[in-house]
Amino acid sequence: MNTWKLTKLTGHCGARLEGVSLASASTSQLEIVRSSLFEHGVIIIPEQHLSPEDHIKLAKFFGEIDVNRFFTPVASHPMIAEVRTVPEQPEVIGGTWHTDHSYDAAPAMCSILNARQLPPFGGDTHFASMSAAYRTMSSGLQNMLRDLRAWHSDGSFVNSTDVGIKPKKEAFRDPVLHPVIVKHPHTGAPCVYVNGDFTVNFENWSVEESAPLLTFLYAFITKPIFTARVVWEPGMVAIWDNRLVQHYATADYSGYSRLMHRITVAGVPLEAF
Repeated sequence: MNTWKLTKLTGHCGARLEGVSLASASTSQLEIVRSSLFEHGVIIIPEQHLSPEDHIKLAKFFGEIDVNRFFTPVASHPMIAEVRTVPEQPEVIGGTWHTDHSYDAAPAMCSILNARQLPPFGGDTHFASMSAAYRTMSSGLQNMLRDLRAWHSDGSFVNSTDVGIKPKKEAFRDPVLHPVIVKHPHTGAPCVYVNGDFTVNFENWSVEESAPLLTFLYAFITKPIFTARVVWEPGMVAIWDNRLVQHYATADYSGYSRLMHRITVAGVPLEAF
């Protein structure tokens, strides 16, 4: 334990954890990883090189695995999603600000991404703290947003073939409602819970009426001061809490391949703050 080193990435988002082997960590050590995750939103752990079996074992510590219905699974380990970019691909998966699985009634608790093959440059992932964004808002805006709920839909996957996803018709589900300001299930912290990929409109508001406020919120909650930029290293693992942060994959490595393995951990229905 004395060799562990936790260093903040930025003032509001993320931390880097060194000196730990996730594959051999004890339950008490993984509990420290989890508490650090809840404090910082995203934890990056270099030099892990997890096997698929180790990846699955790690995910099961955090909860039940939620197999993503839109991604191609790893053939030998279907609980792991393959996030692959090929050289001729015009766009990348996750190339806009979003929160994983917000289109589900019980959205994802966390995502665990394992770097398998990296391009020679680029492909960084940005994270933005939704708890820091809420804390920075005026009390008037906080009060208004706490009274709102918003519809989330998986409809953005309809035209997603350019990013390597070919969803089946039966994968799509009806839109779901979530509070705009949620209470973190473990810490009770208030977090903004809308995102540009999956949020459609506010409850009892039209799409047209919702657009100006949502557009403002998307710009506000992803201000650089709330963000951290993760530069991937071979074998690195990133764990992020989908209630505390949203993320954005940088598409700046055209002509090169990139392969990541992702496991999503199931969450619970979200309550209003």
